[in-house]
Amino acid sequence: MPDLFSDYRLQGVTLKNRIVMSPMCQYSAVDGVPNDWHLVHLGARAAGGVGLVFAEATAVSAEGRITAFDTGLWNDAQAAAFARITRFIESQGAVPGIQIAHAGRKASASRPWEGDAHLAVGAEGGWEIMGPSPLAFGGKLTRVPREMAVADIAVAQRQFVDAARRALEAGFKCLMLHFAHGYLAQSFFSPLANRRTDRYGGSFENRARFLVETLAAVRAVWPARLPLMARLGVLDYVEGEQPLEESIELVRRMKAGGLDLVDVSIGFNSPDARRVPWGTPGFMGPVAARIGREAGIPTACSWLIREPKLADELVRGGQVELVVVGKALLDDPNWAYHAGKALGHPAPAGLIAQQYGYAL
Repeated sequence: MPDLFSDYRLQGVTLKNRIVMSPMCQYSAVDGVPNDWHLVHLGARAAGGVGLVFAEATAVSAEGRITAFDTGLWNDAQAAAFARITRFIESQGAVPGIQIAHAGRKASASRPWEGDAHLAVGAEGGWEIMGPSPLAFGGKLTRVPREMAVADIAVAQRQFVDAARRALEAGFKCLMLHFAHGYLAQSFFSPLANRRTDRYGGSFENRARFLVETLAAVRAVWPARLPLMARLGVLDYVEGEQPLEESIELVRRMKAGGLDLVDVSIGFNSPDARRVPWGTPGFMGPVAARIGREAGIPTACSWLIREPKLADELVRGGQVELVVVGKALLDDPNWAYHAGKALGHPAPAGLIAQQYGYAL
């Protein structure tokens, strides 16, 4: 069986191990342009031995940002700044990936350390927000989004396509669509956020339409030789959510449309998700295994994966092909090296940059 440190080939890209750095927002960009913080943040994890390094959720439009400090890919200056980062990631033997997103009704918020709440339009620097239906998320996100017209939907889909083109130009070798965490695409799929009565709401077929169409449009411009992934919120752990069986069927349809791997995650379409089993490390592993088995697609998962032994077991047990590590990599940029030592890797020093490895 493969283990955490076996290589993995997906389309024309080979990862040197199964460790993926999760896209984690840094809220540190200016006008969507990544800077030295992003170079060091992402580059350190590449030097630390991660196989696939994902840049944070990157907005496909200015109004699609979570905060005014998100990275973006809606203009060429942003793509050019990312190119510097992708070059460094590749120089360390890692694969550069990026997650593109539209925040939908969760847009126009303050940064987490500044309150993590909606900003008003105008004086506070906020902007108009949109969603599938005029329903506020709740909690600190109290603003009611404007219901998107069909023309708005088409614009958002074109923005995903344009961002994918720029990601390619910037040198990214793996693209992830953010179809989770209550952002625009996820909110179309969830009956908790979507109360439309047109062809983008109501039935499973209609609620899935935005995601299926957007993926197909992006796949048309993203080369077949490069992996196309999606992070999908398959469960919300809230009454009234879509059943897991619907999520599995959606994955089947996305696979038919060109999806190469699904990163199985939580919906976060409601602030009332109190049934999430936070006390169980790696709790999405069995869910990912079922989706992979029933949809016939490679999977990844994250959430509470800190211990190397657990990460290795998820791969060895066939639950996932890739393990997505988040907070553990914030705590330790050399997590891959330390995981190798803990798991008895024959040459753990070879997992990190030679400037460090020779001395360890």
